[in-house]
Amino acid sequence: MKTKNILIEKQDIAETARHTIRTEANSVLGLLEFINTDFEKAVELIFKCKARLIVSGVGKSALIAQKIAASLNSTGTPAIYLHAGDALHGDVGMVQHDDIVMIISKSGESAEIVMLAQLVKNFKNTVIALCGNKNSTLVKRADIFLNSTVATEACPNNLAPTSSTTAQMVMGDALAVCLMKLRGFEAEDFAKFHPGGTLGKRLFLKVADLYIHNERPEVRKNSSIKDVIIVMTKSRLGATVVTDENGKVEGVITDGDLRRMLEKNISEPKIMGSAFFAKDIMSKFPKTIHPEDLAIEALDKMRANNITQLVVADETGYKGIIHLHDLVREGII
Repeated sequence: MKTKNILIEKQDIAETARHTIRTEANSVLGLLEFINTDFEKAVELIFKCKARLIVSGVGKSALIAQKIAASLNSTGTPAIYLHAGDALHGDVGMVQHDDIVMIISKSGESAEIVMLAQLVKNFKNTVIALCGNKNSTLVKRADIFLNSTVATEACPNNLAPTSSTTAQMVMGDALAVCLMKLRGFEAEDFAKFHPGGTLGKRLFLKVADLYIHNERPEVRKNSSIKDVIIVMTKSRLGATVVTDENGKVEGVITDGDLRRMLEKNISEPKIMGSAFFAKDIMSKFPKTIHPEDLAIEALDKMRANNITQLVVADETGYKGIIHLHDLVREGII
């Protein structure tokens, strides 16, 4: 292919981008008239299906099929992606008796698509055609037709799949969202399938999962200021907890408490001596959190009190410290 040297003004680039967006947006809005009884029937059949939804296509439509299958799986509807070409060379064996097969195509006339539709019909499986050509062979062989027709592609030659693949994607999203609502699929359910994602961590990650990786700075009420500084320096958490002989929390000393103490008593020789103890500078009744509380609750409490760490404690006493950095590291923030 020969490269044509064409000078394009910056405003032409911007206008081409705007035209692409407008064209695809209008194509998506045009789908509203295709949300009909066939669409409702497809949603109900998939919802009641005891097996899986097999999603298939070729070319760019195959990529859309992959995305739709992934979206369905992550929102509670079991789905499997099957490339139409591979299906004709043995992979159709993954289609089980009760599966529903949705085939995606713009033209509905690709050889692999047409052959797969007939093959699946021979298996007595229900076929859903997500197609941009209502008069196609695919639609004629399907049990249900989801119309994804677009007036024009955003491509200047009206050839490259642009508006059509966007329309396919949106129809797939519409199916997924409808199925989510039918299943009563909530954020907690979504998080179960995304335990490593931010939402999953917000809903499942506990304080106990984080504080155990930190040092456990601890001093007694009668510990010297020197001991307090040594413990705080070693832990690198910017604080130490003051406990009684039974391990119960008495107070907390932070870097800020030390600085304020030094500023107030800088000329006093007793600062590092035996006459000055942890109990003299500790903050009583520190903010605490239970190990079994969610990490997101720790973040909310830190924000509400404008602090960067919380004392972790339960009925038995002091357990450790959770720091804002722990939440940042896990992507909670």
